[in-house]
Amino acid sequence: MNQTIETILNHRSIRKFKDEALTKEQIHTIVKAAQQASTSSNVMAYTIIGITDNALKEELYKVSGHSHVKNNAHLYMFCGDLHRIYQLANADEKVTIADNLESTEQFIVATIDATLAAQNAALAAESMGLGICYIGSLRNDINRVNELLELPEHVIPLFGLVVGYPDHQPDIKPRLPLEAIYHENKYSPFHEQQKHIEAYDNEMKQYYETRSSNTKIDTWSDQMLRKFSEPTRMDVTPFVKQKGFNKK
Repeated sequence: MNQTIETILNHRSIRKFKDEALTKEQIHTIVKAAQQASTSSNVMAYTIIGITDNALKEELYKVSGHSHVKNNAHLYMFCGDLHRIYQLANADEKVTIADNLESTEQFIVATIDATLAAQNAALAAESMGLGICYIGSLRNDINRVNELLELPEHVIPLFGLVVGYPDHQPDIKPRLPLEAIYHENKYSPFHEQQKHIEAYDNEMKQYYETRSSNTKIDTWSDQMLRKFSEPTRMDVTPFVKQKGFNKK
């Protein structure tokens, strides 16, 4: 096993960081690694915003509710961004691209581009001995985040990525068995996946009961049923359309 794969397989989310800053070189190296991610047709339909203002971190913490949003060495915000393309078209009166930019396809492109860049950034940070945690809870009030970051039309905040020196070492959380995730040539019927899910539920139950902190009695299936039993962040759909995405 090479060092890259070892780093990937050793991933765990870090939510407690030492009070130790990153250097500008570290911050920029992580961004450069993000930029080398694959991107659809070289569109690079994303923007990364580094949050260095503590007052702004405090406001974003209020949206998220998680203390590691304000207590970290650096917070990167990843945004889906077609604004650059839109402005290029505005400057060229011969080109009309509004219908294309507002399609579901381009919304998917922007989301994938940003996510691929973020995972490159995460892996780069972890290879430097840093810890990371993705922050999807910043979509708890996506309109407020949009306002705080002063995002123009055709730019949407997707998620944050906090980075820093780990101040704890949580256990690695097990994943679904490979057989439940990896199917060959066609989609495997649910009944073929079910035994692997049941095995995973047993593994997760043991993990939660024996992990080093925050022990509880739970399974993956029970968690998923609770999670999806109530509507969540239903304001995201109209927000995305309002920003000029996913209209067609």
